[in-house]
Amino acid sequence: MKITFLGHSCVQIQTGTHTLIIDPFLTGNPAAKTPAEEIRADVVLLTHGHGDHVGDAEAIAKRNDAFIIAPNELAVYMGWQGCKVHPMHIGGGYNFDFGRVKLTQAYHGSGYEVADQQTFIYMGMPAGLLLEIGGKTIYHAGDTGLFGDMKILGERHAIDLAILPIGDNFTMGPEDALLAAQWVGAKRVLPVHYNTFPLIAQDGAAFGQALAGVGIEGAILEPGESLEL
Repeated sequence: MKITFLGHSCVQIQTGTHTLIIDPFLTGNPAAKTPAEEIRADVVLLTHGHGDHVGDAEAIAKRNDAFIIAPNELAVYMGWQGCKVHPMHIGGGYNFDFGRVKLTQAYHGSGYEVADQQTFIYMGMPAGLLLEIGGKTIYHAGDTGLFGDMKILGERHAIDLAILPIGDNFTMGPEDALLAAQWVGAKRVLPVHYNTFPLIAQDGAAFGQALAGVGIEGAILEPGESLEL
Protein backbone atom coordinates (compact mmCIF):
# COMPACT_ATOMS: atom_id res chain seq x y z
CA MET A 1 0.00 0.00 0.00
CA LYS A 2 1.34 3.39 -1.01
CA ILE A 3 0.81 6.49 1.13
CA THR A 4 1.59 9.84 -0.50
CA PHE A 5 1.74 13.13 1.37
CA LEU A 6 0.42 15.88 -0.89
CA GLY A 7 0.86 18.82 1.47
CA HIS A 8 -0.89 20.32 4.51
CA SER A 9 -3.17 17.49 5.73
CA CYS A 10 -3.81 15.91 2.35
CA VAL A 11 -2.83 12.25 2.05
CA GLN A 12 -3.48 9.82 -0.80
CA ILE A 13 -3.78 6.08 -0.13
CA GLN A 14 -3.37 3.60 -3.01
CA THR A 15 -4.06 -0.09 -2.38
CA GLY A 16 -3.78 -1.45 -5.90
CA THR A 17 -7.55 -1.72 -6.25
CA HIS A 18 -8.67 1.58 -4.71
CA THR A 19 -7.38 5.11 -4.34
CA LEU A 20 -8.51 7.30 -1.47
CA ILE A 21 -7.68 10.93 -0.81
CA ILE A 22 -8.09 12.67 2.54
CA ASP A 23 -8.67 16.44 2.97
CA PRO A 24 -7.64 17.43 -0.59
CA PHE A 25 -6.56 21.05 -0.14
CA LEU A 26 -4.38 21.52 -3.25
CA THR A 27 -5.59 24.60 -5.12
CA GLY A 28 -4.32 27.63 -3.23
CA ASN A 29 -1.97 25.50 -1.13
CA PRO A 30 1.51 27.03 -1.49
CA ALA A 31 3.16 23.77 -0.41
CA ALA A 32 1.31 21.46 -2.80
CA LYS A 33 3.15 20.24 -5.90
CA THR A 34 0.37 18.14 -7.42
CA PRO A 35 -2.45 20.00 -9.21
CA ALA A 36 -5.95 18.97 -8.18
CA GLU A 37 -6.71 18.23 -11.84
CA GLU A 38 -4.22 15.35 -11.78
CA ILE A 39 -5.79 13.56 -8.83
CA ARG A 40 -7.50 10.25 -9.53
CA ALA A 41 -9.51 8.85 -6.63
CA ASP A 42 -12.38 6.49 -5.95
CA VAL A 43 -13.15 7.96 -2.53
CA VAL A 44 -12.71 11.38 -0.92
CA LEU A 45 -12.63 11.51 2.89
CA LEU A 46 -13.10 14.75 4.81
CA THR A 47 -12.37 15.30 8.49
CA HIS A 48 -14.11 18.66 8.91
CA GLY A 49 -15.50 21.67 7.11
CA HIS A 50 -12.63 24.15 7.01
CA GLY A 51 -11.54 25.36 3.59
CA ASP A 52 -7.98 24.09 4.01
CA HIS A 53 -9.40 20.56 4.30
CA VAL A 54 -12.49 20.55 2.09
CA GLY A 55 -10.37 22.24 -0.59
CA ASP A 56 -10.87 20.55 -3.97
CA ALA A 57 -13.15 17.79 -2.70
CA GLU A 58 -16.14 18.72 -4.85
CA ALA A 59 -14.16 19.02 -8.08
CA ILE A 60 -12.21 15.80 -7.47
CA ALA A 61 -15.33 13.82 -6.54
CA LYS A 62 -17.30 14.99 -9.57
CA ARG A 63 -14.48 14.52 -12.07
CA ASN A 64 -13.75 10.99 -10.83
CA ASP A 65 -17.35 9.98 -10.12
CA ALA A 66 -16.10 9.33 -6.58
CA PHE A 67 -18.11 9.58 -3.39
CA ILE A 68 -17.33 11.67 -0.33
CA ILE A 69 -17.24 10.27 3.20
CA ALA A 70 -17.61 12.98 5.83
CA PRO A 71 -19.30 13.91 9.12
CA ASN A 72 -23.04 14.17 8.57
CA GLU A 73 -23.57 17.91 8.21
CA LEU A 74 -20.58 18.30 5.91
CA ALA A 75 -21.66 15.28 3.85
CA VAL A 76 -25.18 16.67 3.47
CA TYR A 77 -23.75 20.01 2.33
CA MET A 78 -21.55 18.31 -0.25
CA GLY A 79 -24.58 16.35 -1.42
CA TRP A 80 -26.38 19.65 -1.97
CA GLN A 81 -23.48 20.62 -4.24
CA GLY A 82 -24.22 17.59 -6.41
CA CYS A 83 -21.67 15.13 -4.99
CA LYS A 84 -22.29 11.49 -4.11
CA VAL A 85 -21.88 11.20 -0.36
CA HIS A 86 -21.84 8.79 2.55
CA PRO A 87 -22.60 10.61 5.83
CA MET A 88 -21.16 9.33 9.09
CA HIS A 89 -20.61 10.59 12.61
CA ILE A 90 -18.28 10.25 15.57
CA GLY A 91 -18.17 6.75 17.04
CA GLY A 92 -19.79 5.22 13.98
CA GLY A 93 -18.08 2.86 11.57
CA TYR A 94 -19.00 1.37 8.21
CA ASN A 95 -17.61 -1.43 6.06
CA PHE A 96 -16.96 -0.28 2.49
CA ASP A 97 -15.64 -2.39 -0.38
CA PHE A 98 -12.14 -0.92 0.18
CA GLY A 99 -12.12 -1.37 3.96
CA ARG A 100 -13.64 -0.02 7.17
CA VAL A 101 -13.94 3.64 8.20
CA LYS A 102 -14.70 4.79 11.72
CA LEU A 103 -14.93 8.41 12.82
CA THR A 104 -13.22 9.46 16.03
CA GLN A 105 -13.57 12.66 17.98
CA ALA A 106 -11.31 15.62 17.31
CA TYR A 107 -11.09 18.86 19.27
CA HIS A 108 -11.30 21.66 16.74
CA GLY A 109 -13.93 23.63 14.80
CA SER A 110 -15.85 22.94 11.60
CA GLY A 111 -17.34 25.84 9.70
CA TYR A 112 -17.10 26.66 6.00
CA GLU A 113 -16.12 30.29 5.41
CA VAL A 114 -18.17 32.32 2.94
CA ALA A 115 -15.86 35.29 2.67
CA ASP A 116 -17.99 37.54 0.47
CA GLN A 117 -20.86 37.23 2.97
CA GLN A 118 -18.59 37.44 6.04
CA THR A 119 -20.22 34.36 7.50
CA PHE A 120 -19.64 30.67 8.24
CA ILE A 121 -21.77 27.65 7.38
CA TYR A 122 -21.86 25.23 10.30
CA MET A 123 -20.47 21.85 9.25
CA GLY A 124 -21.06 19.76 12.36
CA MET A 125 -18.44 18.25 14.62
CA PRO A 126 -14.86 17.77 13.38
CA ALA A 127 -13.58 14.21 13.30
CA GLY A 128 -10.58 11.98 12.95
CA LEU A 129 -10.51 8.87 10.77
CA LEU A 130 -9.67 5.28 11.64
CA LEU A 131 -9.13 3.33 8.43
CA GLU A 132 -8.78 -0.45 8.33
CA ILE A 133 -7.53 -1.02 4.83
CA GLY A 134 -5.21 -3.47 3.09
CA GLY A 135 -4.62 -5.34 6.34
CA LYS A 136 -3.36 -2.17 8.06
CA THR A 137 -4.86 0.39 10.43
CA ILE A 138 -4.32 4.08 9.68
CA TYR A 139 -5.34 6.87 12.04
CA HIS A 140 -5.70 10.33 10.52
CA ALA A 141 -6.34 12.58 13.50
CA GLY A 142 -7.68 15.50 11.47
CA ASP A 143 -7.18 18.89 13.06
CA THR A 144 -7.17 18.45 16.81
CA GLY A 145 -5.63 19.28 20.12
CA LEU A 146 -4.36 16.57 22.42
CA PHE A 147 -7.09 14.64 24.25
CA GLY A 148 -6.95 11.79 26.73
CA ASP A 149 -9.14 9.38 24.77
CA MET A 150 -6.27 8.94 22.32
CA LYS A 151 -5.10 6.41 24.89
CA ILE A 152 -8.28 4.41 24.29
CA LEU A 153 -7.66 4.41 20.55
CA GLY A 154 -4.26 2.90 21.25
CA GLU A 155 -5.71 0.30 23.58
CA ARG A 156 -8.38 -0.81 21.12
CA HIS A 157 -6.52 -0.58 17.83
CA ALA A 158 -3.09 -1.66 16.61
CA ILE A 159 -2.26 1.50 14.65
CA ASP A 160 0.30 0.96 11.92
CA LEU A 161 0.43 4.62 10.84
CA ALA A 162 -0.74 7.72 12.70
CA ILE A 163 -1.11 10.92 10.69
CA LEU A 164 -0.87 13.73 13.22
CA PRO A 165 -0.89 17.53 12.96
CA ILE A 166 2.15 19.27 14.46
CA GLY A 167 1.77 22.87 13.29
CA ASP A 168 0.71 24.39 16.64
CA ASN A 169 -1.43 27.55 16.84
CA PHE A 170 -4.52 25.87 15.28
CA THR A 171 -3.76 22.23 16.29
CA MET A 172 -1.36 20.24 18.41
CA GLY A 173 2.22 21.37 18.33
CA PRO A 174 5.18 18.96 18.22
CA GLU A 175 5.29 18.36 21.97
CA ASP A 176 1.64 17.37 22.23
CA ALA A 177 1.84 15.40 18.98
CA LEU A 178 4.74 13.41 20.41
CA LEU A 179 2.59 12.49 23.38
CA ALA A 180 -0.32 11.66 21.08
CA ALA A 181 1.92 9.31 19.09
CA GLN A 182 2.78 7.44 22.28
CA TRP A 183 -0.80 7.34 23.51
CA VAL A 184 -2.14 5.83 20.28
CA GLY A 185 0.74 3.35 20.20
CA ALA A 186 1.59 4.16 16.61
CA LYS A 187 4.26 2.08 14.91
CA ARG A 188 4.96 4.94 12.51
CA VAL A 189 3.97 8.61 12.45
CA LEU A 190 3.51 10.95 9.52
CA PRO A 191 3.38 14.60 10.66
CA VAL A 192 1.06 16.93 8.73
CA HIS A 193 -0.51 20.40 8.98
CA TYR A 194 2.76 22.28 9.22
CA ASN A 195 4.95 24.52 7.05
CA THR A 196 2.06 25.37 4.72
CA PHE A 197 2.03 28.93 6.03
CA PRO A 198 4.46 30.85 8.28
CA LEU A 199 2.03 30.70 11.20
CA ILE A 200 2.38 26.90 11.40
CA ALA A 201 6.11 26.60 10.61
CA GLN A 202 7.76 23.64 12.35
CA ASP A 203 10.93 21.54 12.06
CA GLY A 204 9.82 18.17 10.74
CA ALA A 205 13.28 16.64 11.10
CA ALA A 206 13.41 17.63 14.77
CA PHE A 207 10.02 16.01 15.32
CA GLY A 208 11.32 12.86 13.65
CA GLN A 209 14.26 12.82 16.05
CA ALA A 210 11.91 13.25 19.00
CA LEU A 211 9.86 10.27 17.77
CA ALA A 212 13.01 8.17 17.47
CA GLY A 213 13.85 9.08 21.04
CA VAL A 214 10.73 7.30 22.26
CA GLY A 215 11.10 4.35 19.90
CA ILE A 216 8.63 5.41 17.20
CA GLU A 217 9.52 5.55 13.52
CA GLY A 218 8.92 8.92 11.93
CA ALA A 219 7.93 9.29 8.29
CA ILE A 220 8.96 12.86 7.54
CA LEU A 221 7.80 13.46 3.99
CA GLU A 222 7.90 16.46 1.71
CA PRO A 223 4.83 17.12 -0.46
CA GLY A 224 4.78 14.57 -3.25
CA GLU A 225 6.85 11.97 -1.37
CA SER A 226 5.52 8.52 -0.48
CA LEU A 227 6.00 5.61 1.89
CA GLU A 228 5.06 1.96 1.64
CA LEU A 229 2.92 0.47 4.38
